[in-house]
Amino acid sequence: MKKTPLNRHAARAVLIAALASSSGLAPATTAALATTAALAVPAGGYGDLVEQVAPSVVFVEVSSHLSADALRQSLPEQFQRQLPRGDGSDMPMHGVGSGFVISTDGQIVTNAHVVDDADTVVVKLADGKTFDARVIGSDPMTDIALLKIEGDHDFTAVTFGDSTKLRPGDEVVAMGNPFGLGGTVTSGIVSAVARNINSGPFDEYNQTDAAINKGNSGGPLFNNDGQVIGVNTAIFSPDGGSVGIGFAVPSDLVQQAVADLAGDGTITRGWLGVQIKPMSKEIASVPGYDAPRGAVIEAVTTGSPAQKAGLEQGDIILSFNGEPIIELRDLTRAVAVTAPDAKADVVLLHKGREGTKSVEIGALAPRAT
Repeated sequence: MKKTPLNRHAARAVLIAALASSSGLAPATTAALATTAALAVPAGGYGDLVEQVAPSVVFVEVSSHLSADALRQSLPEQFQRQLPRGDGSDMPMHGVGSGFVISTDGQIVTNAHVVDDADTVVVKLADGKTFDARVIGSDPMTDIALLKIEGDHDFTAVTFGDSTKLRPGDEVVAMGNPFGLGGTVTSGIVSAVARNINSGPFDEYNQTDAAINKGNSGGPLFNNDGQVIGVNTAIFSPDGGSVGIGFAVPSDLVQQAVADLAGDGTITRGWLGVQIKPMSKEIASVPGYDAPRGAVIEAVTTGSPAQKAGLEQGDIILSFNGEPIIELRDLTRAVAVTAPDAKADVVLLHKGREGTKSVEIGALAPRAT
């Protein structure tokens, strides 16, 4: 069996899959996804669409180094015991993924997990030309990274579509570099929109049954107008095999992340400073709510914007800046997309009475890497 080059996170996921069989989510670079729905092919077929966008789809090759012990430590504890300790030497790691050009000067969108800890990044166009690229910025929370091809070149760029208009049943086309084979096209439909897969505060993935396989991560998901309406990012695979469920980051969220990364390569997010939990049915019955809603504050961080505004343990946040809070992720996302130093009105339930407090949002500290 031919071995497939992997980057650090791909290697980690493959080791986990080999050591134990369990249900869960995996990056599209680490497991297979198949089954394509039978569709009514648009007038002119998909050939016209593919011919139009193919020059903008790139294949991403990444090289990095990781010590054997570091790889071992990155695994869950129950798997660490099953692997021998390394000798401390670095292991060369190689990974493949996909991406697409969004500007004529060579800005490229891909997944953050494709280029994580990359020493070198090389992109290859559909015509076989290769270019060195650098990582402008990477955002693990949305799994979006922005690359820039080095040098002065002129490229064909794709355009973004409006992912908010997607409906279940809409036709889509995925393109990318599965298994390092090169340009591959698959078709399918939108299976669901705004899907929460419990991977973070920005879980509003568009689900598709268009075949996505290892190496498709970071590749574009097109609508029938040849517009990018998502970035293929993750799959659901209970046993590491193909079950026909893939997830794409919606283009509207991608554009926000790219716009921020294009500045200084980072994304600054808002911070409120509270620990929260869902409202229980028992608590919901006290004010007479039909169903649980809002976010119950379990703890307030000392010196945080929440504490300065007078939010207290036991308060229930019902809305933030006019956005109703139904699930916990509604609050975490609303806070995260609010600019630091901005004022936000927080409607909350305090000791059985609704009221509004104005909070000056802080800046979320970057994650340690």
